[in-house]
Amino acid sequence: MSDVLDAGGAADDSAGVSASSGARPYDALLLLSFGGPEGPDDVVPFLENVTRGRGIPRERLAEVGEHYFLFGGVSPINAQCRTLMDALRKDFAEQGVELPVYWGNRNWTPYLTDTLREMARDGRRRVLTFATSAYASYSGCRQYRENLAEALAAVEAEGLRPPRVDKLRHFFNHPGFLEPVTDGVVAALEALPAPVREGAHLAFTTHSIPTAAADTSGPPGQHGSGGAYVAQHLDAARLVASAVAERTGTERPWRLVYQSRSGPPAVPWLEPDICDHLETLHAQGAPAAVMVPVGFVSDHMEVLYDLDTEATAKAGELGLPVARSATVGADPRFTAAVRELVLERAATERGARPERCAVGTLGPSHDVCPVGCCPGRTARPAAAGADSPFA
Repeated sequence: MSDVLDAGGAADDSAGVSASSGARPYDALLLLSFGGPEGPDDVVPFLENVTRGRGIPRERLAEVGEHYFLFGGVSPINAQCRTLMDALRKDFAEQGVELPVYWGNRNWTPYLTDTLREMARDGRRRVLTFATSAYASYSGCRQYRENLAEALAAVEAEGLRPPRVDKLRHFFNHPGFLEPVTDGVVAALEALPAPVREGAHLAFTTHSIPTAAADTSGPPGQHGSGGAYVAQHLDAARLVASAVAERTGTERPWRLVYQSRSGPPAVPWLEPDICDHLETLHAQGAPAAVMVPVGFVSDHMEVLYDLDTEATAKAGELGLPVARSATVGADPRFTAAVRELVLERAATERGARPERCAVGTLGPSHDVCPVGCCPGRTARPAAAGADSPFA
């Protein structure tokens, strides 16, 4: 393990996080993701789910769906969730963690409500949720919690006993996430032509969000310019850039940039956009760039289109050599990190004080989102937090 990403050793059994202690008091893990269409007929209904309540005409959604139609109307995110779920089940079995893994989506099948109904009927009473979003923000955390509350209420309204649901902490600074990202950057650098490789810049990309949402991301004490969302991304990018420099012997210029803006022009969003940044790099004489999707767990549509298609085309127009590094996907180190987070949280719930694995300057995130954490535009109930109606 790189010294840059070394968390200082694993916790011992006395800390309560060994597999032999099990995942008590939890009796299931819920893999919670965004969801995506799996065929042309799914695209517009999927986008209707994503944008429900915003009054966007169906014709406009069909235009937006063109990105999906370029790939046969199929987003890779569901297939990648299946792969991750299988990898988690395999890792748990090999490490003696007896915890069934379920999967539910916010916006497409398998829908979250259907999965929670299945869990209730299976008699699951305490559930840990692993959301496929590493950072604090309304769309990356609070909205998942709101969807959980809505689904739990629906299950309860059907006369079933909904499980108590907790959520794993953010994992942006866990070595099991950052080490595969670092490997991906090194491999992308090696894929560049040799004459430009040494001087290549690193462009760490993540989803742009409204600046107002960024400023209020994380617990209230972390609100401010960019909030926890920007601070966490900067810490992750800094760690990866340092590890890459250690591996390659070359310190490279890097910057955190953004992609996938979807809001009206009048509303300020985080900048610069990746395509604008590539233009800047070219104007400054940078010989090449590696795009690092540090804000994403898997190669879903926003990576395939916004980076592999749109940004790569922009680089081609500029004559700027680029490569895109891989996301973590179901890397064994990542699945092991999820297991470690599960056992850590379980030990905490049993009253132990486990070592909380994290690197960088920000330390491990909170287990329970406090009141005022990543507030939305309107007040809605949210599960798995200090203000949860499902205690």
